Amino acid sequence: MAELVLQNVSKRFGGLLAVNKLDLEVPAGRILSLIGPNGAGKTTVFNMITGVYPPSSGTIRYKGHQLNHLRSNRIIAQGIARTFQNIRLFKSMTVLENVQVGLHCRTKSGAVRALLKTPFENREETEIIAKSLKLLEFMGLIEHRNDYASNLPYGEQRRLEIARALATQPDILLLDEPAAGMNPRETADLMDLILKLRDTGLTIFLVEHDMKLVMGISEIVTVLDYGQKIAEGTPREIQQNEKVIEAYLGTAAKAPN
Repeated sequence: MAELVLQNVSKRFGGLLAVNKLDLEVPAGRILSLIGPNGAGKTTVFNMITGVYPPSSGTIRYKGHQLNHLRSNRIIAQGIARTFQNIRLFKSMTVLENVQVGLHCRTKSGAVRALLKTPFENREETEIIAKSLKLLEFMGLIEHRNDYASNLPYGEQRRLEIARALATQPDILLLDEPAAGMNPRETADLMDLILKLRDTGLTIFLVEHDMKLVMGISEIVTVLDYGQKIAEGTPREIQQNEKVIEAYLGTAAKAPN
């Protein structure tokens, strides 16, 4: 069963057609990767799903609810979270505080309760700290909880960004080039983490250029070229697809050892 469905979705920027009549389904509890050359429209797809800008035409639905024209905060409330190509942490805040920010979108205390420090707000804040610590432990970041985010090594900053996204309690996680800038060891650790997240029941929708990562963990691969879907299938099917090889993969399509 598909959780996230895009039907005939297009996006224009003036005279540029960035995404052209895209049909896409992301099944619940699976790992789907969206790949393609630079400029193929991959991040544009993520931006439409998460409310950065609306589609020019077509429909985006999540669990049967239309997302077109919803604000990003409303989309997060639906159970969709994402990371970005360029890490967007609050670097002057601690690791723990960064995760707490994600959890605050699920709180019930309003501004008045926060200012007055009511018992309800105090209890809720205590719960947020406890949940944040549990999430940091799951992500292998607990020992850095009091460190500033800016002081973390690059790979752990990536993990922290994922942790903050998970703090919003999503059912589907969109990862936009999470392996960008990582060394081979960090990439291998990231692959293990993504599989671990999938095994918790989380749906993973991934945009990535690292073909070893994509082919190593994906259950479904969708390929864009010039904003159009040119292929979709299992990693092995994509590796053998002549259109894909011509458009993008080339020798990188070989299966990892």
